[in-house]
Amino acid sequence: VLRKQLKASHTLLKHEGIKTAPQPTKSLVVANGGLGNGVSREELSAALREMGAMESLVMPPHKPYSFVTYRCEEDALKAHTQLNGQKLQCGENSIVLYLSYIDSVNHQEEVSVTLPQGLVLVEDFVSTEEEAHLLAAVDWSSTNEDVSGSAQKALKHRRVKHYGFEFCYDNNNVDKDKPLPACLPGECLPVLERCLRHGHINVMPDQLTVNQYESGQGIPPHVDTHSAFEDTILSLSLGAKAVMEFRHPDGRVVAVVLPSRSLLVMKGESRYLWTHGITPRKFDLVPACESQSAALTFPDLRTQSGLTLSKRGTRTSFTFRKIRHERCRCAFPSACDSQRTTSPPPTSPPSLPCCRADAARLEKEYVHRVYDAIASHFSSTRHSPWPRVCHFLSSLAPGSMLADVGCGNGKYLGVNHQLVAVSV
Repeated sequence: VLRKQLKASHTLLKHEGIKTAPQPTKSLVVANGGLGNGVSREELSAALREMGAMESLVMPPHKPYSFVTYRCEEDALKAHTQLNGQKLQCGENSIVLYLSYIDSVNHQEEVSVTLPQGLVLVEDFVSTEEEAHLLAAVDWSSTNEDVSGSAQKALKHRRVKHYGFEFCYDNNNVDKDKPLPACLPGECLPVLERCLRHGHINVMPDQLTVNQYESGQGIPPHVDTHSAFEDTILSLSLGAKAVMEFRHPDGRVVAVVLPSRSLLVMKGESRYLWTHGITPRKFDLVPACESQSAALTFPDLRTQSGLTLSKRGTRTSFTFRKIRHERCRCAFPSACDSQRTTSPPPTSPPSLPCCRADAARLEKEYVHRVYDAIASHFSSTRHSPWPRVCHFLSSLAPGSMLADVGCGNGKYLGVNHQLVAVSV
């Protein structure tokens, strides 16, 4: 035990700059007893509290050691005598602890952290009953593009199912001309209506991606393609909590704990500029006290004492998005696929189409796109027939054939009832 304790002390001094003390003090460094090697705060604290009254327990993230300070040297001496070289049961594993005295614990409390701009986390957004109904609505036993009209894939790190439109991972986009046969599950409607009432969204989403993560699975950091979806993205976490990491291009990192049944709303900068992802692992670093802020940054985590390990369970996320039908004009052109250009814009004026393919592209861009944008209100604003068209229709002989191609709301079909009218 003494040989291994000396080796642990030498390693701490060499790699961490932590110098142990030869005489008893109130503070001890607990080698092998850290978050970095699978020891949770609850497990270690339970063993240390049996030795006496503790003032503090500091567990730096990702480190295989921790610091404990007792109220008196006698309690620290008791902990050193009874726990040094002893095994601590941590779940299915047992870990041998090595304790050494230190003069003091250099620790700075964590500075409060703000979420990325535009990011909102709403805890307990759905009830446990709604959670059960939503999870039951997803049939994972079906195959790709089955009779349910959804698209399902088994990716390397998770299972995925799409509704409304399929997200293609080969080009990180959606085929807007190929909607899936089935729309979003009906169980989602009450949740989305609540999002509308609370102002989290302005329009109903028409695309849903369901991801299911087993313990140890995750998703790489990414920004949802600007040209594919509108501004607001909703992510509903069900089944288990997880930590999602947001990264800014300047290097800032914010880790956000997503509790089960919580709703994450991404708008503006958090949606367009920050990447978000889930690191594949079986344990997450989370605040030891549930009342602490959900947001933590990794630089500040190095001085965070109130952390513990949380074992991951099976998490299912419902990500709701609205398909974008026009170019993205966000305020972040450096990250926008619609605004990035690989070559300088042409200086010559636009020319007439030189072939059928050019004409078709021109029509799709400047005719179809406009009609798609105004279709929802076109009928209600075009209710009065034009007088000259009515005069023409009234002048036709009874029994004449009328073909109204592209009749819209059919406002001209009833002008002359003596005509044989056909509309498309």
